[in-house]
Amino acid sequence: MSFKQQVVIDCRGHLLGRLSSVIAKELLNGQHVVCVRAEDVVISGSLYRNKLKYAAFKKKTMNSNPRHTGAIKHHRAPAKILWRTVRGMVPHKTARGGAAMDRLKTFEGIPHPFDRKKRMVVPSCLKVLRLRPERRFCRLGDLSTEYGWKHGSLIERLESQRKVKSEAFYKKKTASKKAKSQALKSVKLSGEDQSILEKCGYA
Repeated sequence: MSFKQQVVIDCRGHLLGRLSSVIAKELLNGQHVVCVRAEDVVISGSLYRNKLKYAAFKKKTMNSNPRHTGAIKHHRAPAKILWRTVRGMVPHKTARGGAAMDRLKTFEGIPHPFDRKKRMVVPSCLKVLRLRPERRFCRLGDLSTEYGWKHGSLIERLESQRKVKSEAFYKKKTASKKAKSQALKSVKLSGEDQSILEKCGYA
């Protein structure tokens, strides 16, 4: 991944562990990373199997005082689960690791500033390239819903609205590009103007 001011990753169809390891390395290298559509991250293994794993994780408490509920946070939201997975791959208790985690943002859906920015995928983490087709998998959003995340339908509704807007924007953009190319083809320049453009390096 080449170094940029900010990288926006569309998490849809990526495997959770593989994606988290790539993000963790980029964060430690100083890259600012924004993850959108965290609810569409994929986990290998069936939903039932992953529910059992999450149930075991939920049982983990503070050893010296199990009633102290604030000690271990069992996040339900997909964005927070992704954030927690990345944190497990970063030395977050050191100054370097803490600074790296500050460079990470995770979101369900694609909120406003990032719906206008170029989003990228990480080919080495895609389910279609890394998981055999007969293997079972589940969405992180489905697992979160099973354990008390209540905003799945809201995100779905907001995403459907965003897709309508982005389709209209894309059609407008392609139409303007087509009109510009046709205008460039139809324009006629005099020999004098052509020579001036050639001198300036525009010919």
